[in-house]
Amino acid sequence: MILHIDMDAFFASIEQAINPKLKGRPLIVGSRANKLYTVVCTASYEAKAYGIDSGMPSKEAFKICPDLCFVPAQQSCYIWTSEQIFQLLKGFGYEVAYASIDEFQLDILDNPEPRNLAQSIQKMIQENFKITASIGIAKNYLLAKLASRINKPKGIAIITEENLEFILAQIPVNKLCGIGPKTAPFFENLGIETCLDLYRKEAWFLEQILGKNGLNLYLSLHSNERLAPQETEEKPKSLGHSYTFSRASQNTGFIQGWIRLLSEMVGRRLREQNLAARTIHLWLNGPEIGNFGQQKTYKEPTSDGYEIYQKTCQIWAKNSKKWPKVRAMGVSCSNLSRQNNLSLLKEVKRREDLVKAVDRINSRLGDWTIYPAAATMAKNQP
Repeated sequence: MILHIDMDAFFASIEQAINPKLKGRPLIVGSRANKLYTVVCTASYEAKAYGIDSGMPSKEAFKICPDLCFVPAQQSCYIWTSEQIFQLLKGFGYEVAYASIDEFQLDILDNPEPRNLAQSIQKMIQENFKITASIGIAKNYLLAKLASRINKPKGIAIITEENLEFILAQIPVNKLCGIGPKTAPFFENLGIETCLDLYRKEAWFLEQILGKNGLNLYLSLHSNERLAPQETEEKPKSLGHSYTFSRASQNTGFIQGWIRLLSEMVGRRLREQNLAARTIHLWLNGPEIGNFGQQKTYKEPTSDGYEIYQKTCQIWAKNSKKWPKVRAMGVSCSNLSRQNNLSLLKEVKRREDLVKAVDRINSRLGDWTIYPAAATMAKNQP
């Protein structure tokens, strides 16, 4: 059995726990600090009652409810809370995995009292973090996730072999994870309106209409899957790249072009190993400065070459407004951690998807098929 934990209005609930004055009030968390020019990341249940939900432009939300409270997203706070909940769940002695920043799953094997376990988890989360969770339990991850949505907020739902068809018959097919706004009408045109209609379809039928995705959907609905094992291999302590020029240069564009290129190379290696770094180190060598090295540790880990480049330039800017003559340079990253895929803001997720797409193209067509325009400055030394 899989136990799926879905936090209730996670970001908004954390903000209400931090600031008790926000409790009981309609609240939205925005992806940017400007409350009228952002997107709703999370709405509290008090705001949801007005029809406000994630993805809605904040300007529209304020038109619906002018008395909305607004808080800009505090990503580090949400990730820290998520990690602490994960550690708490480990204490129950079952294998635990992330489903997203605010969703977790446990393989509870054949626990004879799953409801009691779910209640204990809810109680500990409430006591430790002053926020609530809804929990679903079923034979596999997909059905357990669906069950977690049935009695929100603070609900518990268990899908068993005895009640499975009754429950699935009550739920529209578009409520199933993975069935988006484009797929749902397609299913409805085939007479598949409820989750039960979909559950009763044969594997060959779903494969015929959806290809491999259809077969995977069938297997996800019917399997008694187990969680993937957590990674245990040792990770490197640091990753970096350096380069020595044919002669010293003081050309700003050339130097920054090389920092951009080295940052991209480091970022690519981090992503290949599923790592992110919190500490960025810049090393420069030149006739005027000798060896210069400085690093800075940031709250948020990254594997994005552009972010590494920006932070590297910030390190130098704090030491001097003018680039010295540079003969060699290096960019390295340390304080590494496994990528947890906990992206919470749409802008961040969009950027991550773009970087992954570039990685796929470069892997298929050859390194640097696509590369930052700024890196072209590094091609010819002035």
